[in-house]
Formats: sequence, C-alpha cells, structure tokens
Amino acid sequence: MTILDLAVSLGVMTKQALFNSSYGLKLSIPQVVSEVVGFMKLDTKRRYKITIGSDSEQVGREDVGSRDHKGQTLQNFSSKKVAGGNLTGKPRSSRGQADFVTAIVVHRVGNGGRYFWRRLEFGTFHTLRDRIIKEVMLSLEIAQEVLAELKRMKNISFDFEVHADVGENGETKAMIQEVVGMIRAYNFEPKTKPGSYAATNVADRHV
Repeated sequence: MTILDLAVSLGVMTKQALFNSSYGLKLSIPQVVSEVVGFMKLDTKRRYKITIGSDSEQVGREDVGSRDHKGQTLQNFSSKKVAGGNLTGKPRSSRGQADFVTAIVVHRVGNGGRYFWRRLEFGTFHTLRDRIIKEVMLSLEIAQEVLAELKRMKNISFDFEVHADVGENGETKAMIQEVVGMIRAYNFEPKTKPGSYAATNVADRHV
C-alpha cells in the first residue's frame, strides 16, 4: 500500500471523528482549537508548544515488530499535570483490528498542559512499517486542520510540532529518515523519540 493510498483511505472517517476532552465531551477540531487557545490565554507570559502525535496497536494477534517505549519521559509534563480524557476509553477492538490514537497536546512549557485524543479502528496491518506510516498520515492530516484553525486566531504565539513514535532503539530505527522526510514534506517540524511525547506518552496511554 502506497502513502497516497493511505492518505485517500483516511478521508471521510477521520473528518467525522471527534476528540475526547477532560470534561467527557466530544469535540470537533475547531472546538478543540478553541479550548487550546483558551488555555493559552490563561497565562500569556508563558511559552507554548502545540504538538500532534499518533500511536497504534494491533489487537487480537501477536504484534508485528516492536517499538521500545522504555525510558520515554515528558520533561515538565507529567501525567499528574495533564488534563485529558477518560483513561479507560472504549472497549478494545475485535480480533484482527488495529487501534490508532491521535493526540493534540498544548504544552505550557515548564508548567504542564492539556490534551485531547481520539481513537480510530482499521483492519489488520501485516508490517510494522505500514502501521507507522498510517500513524504519521493521521497525525499530518490533523496537524493541517489544527494549524489552519490556529491561523485564524489573533494574538497567540506557539511552536508547532508533529511527533512520531520512531527512534534509535528497536526496529523503527530504520524508518527515522523516511518518517522525518514525510513530516518535513508537509512543512512541519518533526520530533522522534525520546522527544516525541505526543505520540510515545500521550497517545500511547490510550491505545
């Protein structure tokens, strides 16, 4: 399956999917951005970073390949300081399905933050590479929509990154260059492990 095929297959499903909030509400992307901007305006003297990341898991079968999540930390952004959705989420997928979770994170640098997340289900992925590529494509689509909404807002300043669940440890090492190239092709700043907390810490806790 090519990258173009993956992008086309996301289409209608991703546009209709809503994000979970810490209040138990389902929010559209414009509503999420409104919440993000409201959070930023509570303390305008701080520096803010908005990040998008996805993680996934093949459910009901032994996973293909492995990714090392050990030792991943989110400096100054511990789970105790983050407001997020219900950790229990919804029931796991049926056998052979793959769960994909995408997170939108607003990080008040040095002082916690908030995040929003959604889960989508797709069919079986036979290789780790195909699953990671889909994670990145999901993140890129959401990043484009979020950034378009943010550009409509006035008097806000932030850094913007797309985080990928690949790193020097494990089988994903061979994919770093490809994934970074994909993200840069969309004019986004890429982050890989151990700095890709939106994927490896936030999205990962809901997979």
